[in-house]
Amino acid sequence: MSQRLVILGLGYVGLPLVEAAVETGWQVTGFDVSTAVVDGLNAGKSHVDDLSDATIAGLLAKGFTATTDDSVLADADVAVICVPTPLADDGGPDLRAVLSATRTIAKHLHKGMLVVLESTTYPGTTDEDVRPILEAGGLIAGTDFNLAFSPERIDPGNPVYGMRNTPKVVGGQTPACTDRCADFYGSFVEKVVRARGTREAEAAKILENTFRHVNIALMNEMARFCHELGIDLWDVIDAAKTKPFGFMPFYPGPGVGGHCIPIDPNYLSYKVRADLGYPFRFVELAQEINNTMPAYTVSRISELLNERSKPLRGSRILLLGVTYKPDISDQRETPSRPVADQLIAKGADVVFHDPHVKTWTVATGDLTCVDNLLDEVKRADITVVLQTHTAYNFDEIAAAGGTIFDTRGKLRQAGVTRL
Repeated sequence: MSQRLVILGLGYVGLPLVEAAVETGWQVTGFDVSTAVVDGLNAGKSHVDDLSDATIAGLLAKGFTATTDDSVLADADVAVICVPTPLADDGGPDLRAVLSATRTIAKHLHKGMLVVLESTTYPGTTDEDVRPILEAGGLIAGTDFNLAFSPERIDPGNPVYGMRNTPKVVGGQTPACTDRCADFYGSFVEKVVRARGTREAEAAKILENTFRHVNIALMNEMARFCHELGIDLWDVIDAAKTKPFGFMPFYPGPGVGGHCIPIDPNYLSYKVRADLGYPFRFVELAQEINNTMPAYTVSRISELLNERSKPLRGSRILLLGVTYKPDISDQRETPSRPVADQLIAKGADVVFHDPHVKTWTVATGDLTCVDNLLDEVKRADITVVLQTHTAYNFDEIAAAGGTIFDTRGKLRQAGVTRL
């Protein structure tokens, strides 16, 4: 088995892959265009939640290095692209990082090399965008080198499922490419699932996130009319999920965050519109609903203040938890930011507390995490629970008094209003 692996992109996707491969005996080099990231890693400093400084130090001791020098690809047997795929300003996919990484590999592409794209994208990217760049030098995918797509399934902060025990989907340009890719991941992942090809593997990742996106939107829309009808949606969900078949619980919230749900389904919607000329209505409707949840949250805050004869303007509002999911510091696409921005724009005095975030950047500048949480709860005109970190003692928070609005359905204490 070949042992020389280069991973391009050393973030939330690339670093867990580094760890799994190093621990299995691969000779791993990480490539990144960020000097700060590379220097930090080589100094034993982690910049992602799931890997500690001690873990990075252990990887370095076992031979891992990070670099900004793409010449390391000249001797690589496997190159894996794990770079970000955000949305462009027009709402379409931004593949600049993927294409740049592909061009970097193309400079050093050689016979027998395996190139894998892990970055989430629309179906067809591997074949239509990546392959032509790699083949421009004369080598042919499936004949001279192997090309495949394997969607990343990293769930930051998940204590149960990680790189090793999460099944890995692989789809190659040819059946032989699929086999080569399966052998690679099979060296450190417990189960490898072969898709028919690259397009099927790409679409599988989009389907996973679109499924969540649409069902969360359903719950968000139900939250609105259940509130108007005087129905406790959280109790409804608790009752429905007792059915042992045919139902999977999803929950409403102040919006959706992270990279996957707010962004990835748009890649499929874009592809449908671009290639087929008509909209993917489920995805676009779900996006519309989920995008309005921060504004709906603000309206509910204003409603609660009004019931207590307080205007939104000038009220002190304490936001609890500003990351996009519990128990991590990751703030990518967090719905807490548009909630804060809209509150500030309406004249509210916004402060925040988060055990994982010291300084939080909003539209008007930086906010510093407040001290003495319970005192701040007592002082605030309203406390809004936006994230349910396990560090929070919600019994103490509820007992501290004041008006509490829980957007996550965590608090069941008397006097707490839930979304």
